[in-house]
Amino acid sequence: MSTPPGTSLPPTARASAEAVADAAERLRTAAATSTPCTPVRDLIGTDDAAAAYAVQERIVADRIAAGASVVGRKIGLTSPAVQQQLGVDQPDFGVLFDDMRCQEAGPIPLSRLLQPKVEAEIAFVLGRDLVDGPLDDAQIRAAVDYAVAALEIVDSRIAGWDITFGDTVADNGSSGLFVLGADRRTLDSVDPVAAQMQMFIGDTEVSTGTGAACLGDPLRALAWLARTAREFGRPLLAGQVILSGALGPMAVIDTAGTVRADITGLGSVTATFTQE
Repeated sequence: MSTPPGTSLPPTARASAEAVADAAERLRTAAATSTPCTPVRDLIGTDDAAAAYAVQERIVADRIAAGASVVGRKIGLTSPAVQQQLGVDQPDFGVLFDDMRCQEAGPIPLSRLLQPKVEAEIAFVLGRDLVDGPLDDAQIRAAVDYAVAALEIVDSRIAGWDITFGDTVADNGSSGLFVLGADRRTLDSVDPVAAQMQMFIGDTEVSTGTGAACLGDPLRALAWLARTAREFGRPLLAGQVILSGALGPMAVIDTAGTVRADITGLGSVTATFTQE
């Protein structure tokens, strides 16, 4: 994301600048009023990636102008099944802000969210910038300070999760909130691709999966993001949190309760949702 709002669209965008502006406004209004909106694909199309990221860029720029700080990125569409469902052949990404991070010990009011779902992931916290160099496997591994179990609470400003690739990219990757576990592990002590995940709502198991379900390897997802973010002119930086993608199916959160994910080698992470 390299250009501020109001500048020209990427040359590959097929949608007009006016359509991009209208899509961003529709999504901003939905977020501000806590009222899900109709999809934005009528404005920008279903698969115009350049236009969709231009919408996301406008929304992100507005949040930064309002005082939010970028703390990392999230990777989505890492599951082949989901890619097939949406007719795409690559992941997508969204931006994480400081106010999206929730603590394990604190309650998460459901009023903060519109249509929340939760998924278990491996998060990487970077110790080095990924700005220069080949961004090969060795450089990617060396840049990771530590890995940690994470819960991503995804959300959609679009009514009924009626989304295509263009809709979810424009909507900042259907981002919501995230929680990081307390157990930090270096890559010398844990192999992300071999991780086994179980996720529970209360005492009920709602999702299982493995590291291999995340684009074949969560580190492969990180490498994809590093290259893509650099191409966009916003490379990944030391200190940033990277949510690498779901290890298993997501689960709907529609009432107060506790979600826990256990990931081998990384321990557990918990989120507690409350009704006001």
